[in-house]
Amino acid sequence: MDDDRFDGALARGPQVEILVDGRPVRAFAGESVAAALLAAGQRTLRTTARRGEPRGLYCNIGVCFDCVMTIDGRPNVRTCQTPVRDGMRVESQQGEGTWEVGR
Repeated sequence: MDDDRFDGALARGPQVEILVDGRPVRAFAGESVAAALLAAGQRTLRTTARRGEPRGLYCNIGVCFDCVMTIDGRPNVRTCQTPVRDGMRVESQQGEGTWEVGR
């Protein structure tokens, strides 16, 4: 099978770097945080409040809220609806998330 059939089929924005749980992750301008994390191999984005069960992408259209994470200190942000930005701080969320005080 010839793999060059996709050449030119996908135009990506410039490369940016986001910090996910303190580690740098490569992303591309124009893609969602969820897409960047999926490409980086991260499947668990948060854990549930009651049982601490892992959650990740489910609907990927902003309806279900399974993909919420804390972004730049703000909890419960839907990563499937949030575009990456260079230097963005993304943190896995435990339960319902907590606001950073004093920002």
